[in-house]
Amino acid sequence: MSPPGIAILGAGIFAKETHIPALATLGEGAAELKAVYSRSEKSAKEVAQEAQELLKTTTPPAVYHDGDQNVNLDALLARSDITAVIVVLPITLQPSIILKVLAAGKHVLSEKPVAPDVAGGLKLIAEYNSVYKPKGLVWRVAENYEVEPAHLAAGKVLKSGKIGKINSYNVRVVNYVGKDSKWYNTPWRTIPDYQGGFLLDGGVHTAAILRVILPSPIVSLSGYASLNQEHLAPHDVINATTRNADGSHGLVELHFGAPVPSRSTLAGNGISVTGSDGWVFLDMVKGKDANGKVYPAVRITTRTVTRDDKGLPTGEKEEVIEERSQGVEVELKSFFAAIAGNNDGFGDPFEALKDVAFIQAGLNSNGSPVDLVKLVQQ
Repeated sequence: MSPPGIAILGAGIFAKETHIPALATLGEGAAELKAVYSRSEKSAKEVAQEAQELLKTTTPPAVYHDGDQNVNLDALLARSDITAVIVVLPITLQPSIILKVLAAGKHVLSEKPVAPDVAGGLKLIAEYNSVYKPKGLVWRVAENYEVEPAHLAAGKVLKSGKIGKINSYNVRVVNYVGKDSKWYNTPWRTIPDYQGGFLLDGGVHTAAILRVILPSPIVSLSGYASLNQEHLAPHDVINATTRNADGSHGLVELHFGAPVPSRSTLAGNGISVTGSDGWVFLDMVKGKDANGKVYPAVRITTRTVTRDDKGLPTGEKEEVIEERSQGVEVELKSFFAAIAGNNDGFGDPFEALKDVAFIQAGLNSNGSPVDLVKLVQQ
């Protein structure tokens, strides 16, 4: 099967700095970028030109925008040579656009979160399952943390029993988002019209990691949400306790309202999981290739009890795995494979909805336990 012709809807930071470079890494055998859409002609042109440079094509992808009905989104979706669309638009716009693209007969990869809230996500998934999935259309949610090689590797370690029976885990994710942050200075993030602000936009990543690495699903959450920095309204902090189906439990700190950068850099960010025979720690680090170029990576440190012939503890053994961050490349490759009929199970919208449920529960719990299983069965 020939590579699909694709379009990118959205000309923001993540489309420019992540999706297009990921397509370039995968090469022309994965997909051909034929079109770029944005509400403004200017931003669409900028992304198209950047795509031409990175993808090394003779001409840029076609530009579509809302300023001319001859080259608007409907015109893009009418093209028969475009079989799949990557949606990288503001959170509240995505559900309607996803349905519009599916109605046009195109496969969809939409950026996380799957929807602004659980109720909206359930409705969206129900319509896909009843109307579009039977037609053979693929819809996946682009949650790159779900497919990061390091996270999958950590999941294998924890599910293998290497550290014994898992008892508890601790999560600390502290971020400094100043008013000069490029992520803050996008209009839809500056004045969010969805619950949680950065907690929803970024916090679903942490929920996805826990969903992938822990052997047992999180079934209950009790926590509190608050606002530490006024410019990050409505909330920028969640502290929660969680319980898993197997009886293990955790403490989760999600904090996007650090007052100064050091609160983030010196906080000890990472995820630790403790079992009866050892523990595992995941943290983000900087790696270097053979040419000295720095790249983002995830490090997995496993420490296990060593024992003598009688089974008595003698010390501990350390093993370290470091994987380059490449979740977007993996999710794109996986999406294109699914279009070709090879479904690996990643990107499932209902699984992504569990991540939204995690954040929604943290925002609304106010100290009372929230049944996460029931929440996604409304």
